[in-house]
Amino acid sequence: MAIDADLENKLREMLDRDEIRQVMMRYARGLDRLDFELTRSCYWDDAIEDHGSFVAKPDDFIHWADGTTKANLSTQHGIMNHSCDLQGDDAYCETYYMFTAVSDRAPHLMSTGRYIDHFQKRAGPSGPEWRIANRVCIIESQYELHDYVLTRLMPPAYTEDEPCQAARDHSDVSYHRPPVPRRPAQG
Repeated sequence: MAIDADLENKLREMLDRDEIRQVMMRYARGLDRLDFELTRSCYWDDAIEDHGSFVAKPDDFIHWADGTTKANLSTQHGIMNHSCDLQGDDAYCETYYMFTAVSDRAPHLMSTGRYIDHFQKRAGPSGPEWRIANRVCIIESQYELHDYVLTRLMPPAYTEDEPCQAARDHSDVSYHRPPVPRRPAQG
């Protein structure tokens, strides 16, 4: 049974959009886990990252970003609204983000903004793939965050016997296959 051309085009567009969105997810995870290779896989070699006060090629940007990440106890890049104008092997995207950084003591940081990206589909090691060809990061706002008062009234989530499984490398629970939860207390 042959697939009609209109349906095939719609399916190709859906796949392209999903592949681009997956690049955005890899980017956020790579930065938060300090996974240079994962973050680097999001960029073409000739890309430029225009990121607020820092403008650089991908390798230099990722090293700079990793340095700022290491200055905090943890970071999270939340990927939010995403629009994508597909034009053949080029795509022009706007993706909202929310970034939080937890310091060793308050105030912590929250930043919001948008990634304005030019994606290109080019030949990659395993065939055609979408990556960032150029990016302008618009930092819309930054906020100081303070510790949540009620946290002091709650029992700790982790103990010495059952430590937190979060890490900023491949030992993080998100890399485990399958993830192994802590066990319920006996008794």
